[in-house]
Amino acid sequence: MQETKGLLNDIKQHDKIAIRVSSNSNNNLPEEVMKMLIQPHRKANYFFVFIENGSLTHKVDLNDLTITNGQLFFVLPNQIHSVPAQKKDDIECFKMSFDQNCLSLLPKQFSFLINPLNSQIVSFESDSRQRVKMLFEILNKILHSDNDQKDAEIILAHLNSLLTEFDIAYFKSVAKEKAEPNKIQKYVEFKIAVETHLTEQHSINTIADNLSITTNHLYNIVKEFSGVSPKEFITNRLMLEAQRKLHYSKPTIKELAYDLGFNDPDYFSRLFKKSTGKSISKYLTDIQDLSGN
Repeated sequence: MQETKGLLNDIKQHDKIAIRVSSNSNNNLPEEVMKMLIQPHRKANYFFVFIENGSLTHKVDLNDLTITNGQLFFVLPNQIHSVPAQKKDDIECFKMSFDQNCLSLLPKQFSFLINPLNSQIVSFESDSRQRVKMLFEILNKILHSDNDQKDAEIILAHLNSLLTEFDIAYFKSVAKEKAEPNKIQKYVEFKIAVETHLTEQHSINTIADNLSITTNHLYNIVKEFSGVSPKEFITNRLMLEAQRKLHYSKPTIKELAYDLGFNDPDYFSRLFKKSTGKSISKYLTDIQDLSGN
């Protein structure tokens, strides 16, 4: 499994901000970088693709994501990603990458970046779609200019506007009809709590207390938006992390179990097989078969 930590710094378009924006006509990445990105790799930064015309399929966390005209998809840090090997001349799109440090420079937080509603494809209404296209065009032009003194404040202001469009469209296009805003907010807070303390495996009661809601209320909210109980949600998230780690490193079962907060490797192994349908040894064999190693 390829690691991409530090890659964005090598291809960024600003001397102080780790950000890159390109269109299909000027995405001139070095050949060695493209070879790396075609292979499954663990993402170290945020990555976005906005399709104007055509369709593309990317693989994210071992699943295919297909986007078409006017849609956006995003990949989050630590997800496993691979880009299409073949270029399509009929595709018109924009791509954007930035890191956590760049995100921290913006004046607000964007809830969609933890993917609370489990959809990494975003659709836009007509007016919003045009604004998104315009903002991509502006950022693309700024970052590809020959001016060595690209104004960081201007770049960040347009990035903030672009992510605001994404955030609003995400909840409009993905959220269930008439979903109560306070329920969505609590679900977002739950996902943040899970991500922040993933390997600490806090009890559901503790998480509910920290969110100032009852355990029953938390259960109903998580069940409504994810289809599973809070406990199942956390277990599924841990098993996904286990699969990611098995793809980019080769830990022992004990190391993997302890790394994810399990004190009993045997229990962890049983949980992994129940979740994935495969033992860890079988899962590793299948990875090797897929990679040809």
